[in-house]
Amino acid sequence: MERTALPVLRGQLIARRQKLESATLSRSRSDDVMRLLEEVDAALLRMDTGMFGLCDACGDPIEAERLLADPLTRFCLDHLTAREQRALEQDLDLAARIQRELLPKRDSQVEGWDVAYHYQPAGLVSGDYCDLIRGVSGDAYVLVGDVAGKGVAAAMLMSHLSAMLRALLSVGLPLAQLIERASRVFCESTLPAHYATLVCGRASMSGEIEICNAGHPPPLVLRAGGEVERVEATGLPIGMFSSERFLSTTLRIAPGETLLFYTDGVVEAQDATGEEYGIERLSTVAASVATLPPTPFIERCIRDLAAFAGMRPRADDVTIMAVRRSR
Repeated sequence: MERTALPVLRGQLIARRQKLESATLSRSRSDDVMRLLEEVDAALLRMDTGMFGLCDACGDPIEAERLLADPLTRFCLDHLTAREQRALEQDLDLAARIQRELLPKRDSQVEGWDVAYHYQPAGLVSGDYCDLIRGVSGDAYVLVGDVAGKGVAAAMLMSHLSAMLRALLSVGLPLAQLIERASRVFCESTLPAHYATLVCGRASMSGEIEICNAGHPPPLVLRAGGEVERVEATGLPIGMFSSERFLSTTLRIAPGETLLFYTDGVVEAQDATGEEYGIERLSTVAASVATLPPTPFIERCIRDLAAFAGMRPRADDVTIMAVRRSR
């Protein structure tokens, strides 16, 4: 368990205990309230004795994302009861369905741009963020991000990030200010260990796209002559500091040229020898198929990634989005 999260979790448990004590004073003492009060006291005692985060059955560390989601958790995944296993499976299924509903259409045309993407969780749910949103002024916002962590906790944070950005986009802030506001809200509404890399592009009908990159792998600009440009990060990941400032850069994209957004699950994928796929290989493959429309373009990139990784299990979520100027 990360040390930076323990004081926050302790504070949450103490606040819960105070509410439970109030409940016992304002109403007849129900068995459920008393049981929860005992569980909170037991969790606080485990913190005091250094046993917090260790499985009661085997003594191994409990999965961090499960502790962050529920600090009362006492067993690792290998030692859940049958009832707990069923509840976890139902929660995962619901989380996966909610996440799928949050994704944009697979193939979209917006204001002179064609957009397609591939979104592949490493498990049932993903910490990757992928969205396409029409702005109030007619511009299109393309967003790809990656929440730190894995599993249900990361998926919940991804949903939180999605809702927050959609709400902020409706205000019509300049792009850099939008990311600054998002970073502050994310920082103030999550645990200290939580942050997210994020790249946001605002595409206009004129062929310009303004990009703000908050600690995310650099998007690739595939020019008509075969040149590949990188849009490097202009700030730290969002949520690390509430006062972080960001810069944006504006590019002019000619008809037929493409921007490629992706998460680190692509470039950090490994083959059987442990070699990483890397940004250089991605750039080479993308440049070789840059004349294709977004959907077959994405398919060719994913096919090459799969051929590289072979039978090696995926260790991270994979997201790729192609944005091509159509006119």
